Amino acid sequence: MEKEIIEQALKSWKKIGEVVEFIPYGSGHINDTFLVTTKEKQYILQRINTNTFRDVDGLMSNIDEVTSFLREKTLEEGKDADREAMSVVRCDDGARYTRDDQGNCWRMLSYIEHSVCLQKARNEQDLFECAAAFGKFQYLLTSFPAEKLSETIPQFHDTENRYRNFEQAVAEDKMRRVALVQQEIEFLRQRKEDCSYMVNLQKSGQLPLRVTHNDTKLNNVLLDETTMKGLCVIDLDTVMPGLAANDFGDTVRFGANDCKEDEEDQSKVHFLLDLYKVCVKGFLQEAGPILTEKEIMTLPWGAKLMTLECGMRFLTDYLDGDHYFKISRTHQNLDRARTQFTLVRQMEACWDEMVGASKEYLDAKNQ
Repeated sequence: MEKEIIEQALKSWKKIGEVVEFIPYGSGHINDTFLVTTKEKQYILQRINTNTFRDVDGLMSNIDEVTSFLREKTLEEGKDADREAMSVVRCDDGARYTRDDQGNCWRMLSYIEHSVCLQKARNEQDLFECAAAFGKFQYLLTSFPAEKLSETIPQFHDTENRYRNFEQAVAEDKMRRVALVQQEIEFLRQRKEDCSYMVNLQKSGQLPLRVTHNDTKLNNVLLDETTMKGLCVIDLDTVMPGLAANDFGDTVRFGANDCKEDEEDQSKVHFLLDLYKVCVKGFLQEAGPILTEKEIMTLPWGAKLMTLECGMRFLTDYLDGDHYFKISRTHQNLDRARTQFTLVRQMEACWDEMVGASKEYLDAKNQ
């Protein structure tokens, strides 16, 4: 039946020519992804998860507008847009996506050949390329009007709202787990005001809203298979208006440590300041020229708050019964939360050095 459903979806793209095969592709957990091979070239076909992304029109408008803009900017720089920018492959009728008889939504994207996607950085250079790719993403989209974009997941990085959800989960205590996590609850309550810091700066006009990716992990960057240099950013489902420091911060949360996300032994969790500085250099090499001084000085806050927010979401889900984040063992979400909180504590312990990395960049820039 799955084969028949995919074949039906592919009928909306007869223009790509005869399909030789289609196979499952990638390691994503949200959408179902297939690599489609024709006699001419290859494409990415995806069944969109409409439980996560309910406004498919808004989602696909975002992706189409942003990728089209990125292709134009890439061409203006004299580079190969087919290698350094994704594109939405329109259906034969011009639509951005199609629906099959069962109501599934399908889209087709360009496939970038001779590229690789890493699940984990092998060395500092890989992490540098990741941070630089997301910095370049910011740079290229500087003049794109962020207000044109839909919120594909409303209040995604509204840390104040995430805190409210956490307190609600504590109050309801659906799984009778609150008594088990008093230290974690107190940890978050001590940092309640931190959750408002970036939000308040944006509301007061001190931080501009930009086009942000909102899932800035290494496995969302394609690297050239020969040079291992960053080519382009992929997985644009969460492209929305946001804060540049949050995109930077999520790269740090993902890359500047040496631990598993669900580490049970917290003595094995280490925030690595040297890798943080690698992220700063990579991100600012590309985005630095268009960021304000305030944005650059809030990069440490982006790292801290994205890590705090992620831990808060894990803990909230644990208290609610593990409905959002998939688990393979009991208390996995609690271990995930504790790991993020340990990283936050360690960031706080070397805060001056983190701030110093931003100051060092600005001092060099202003000389």
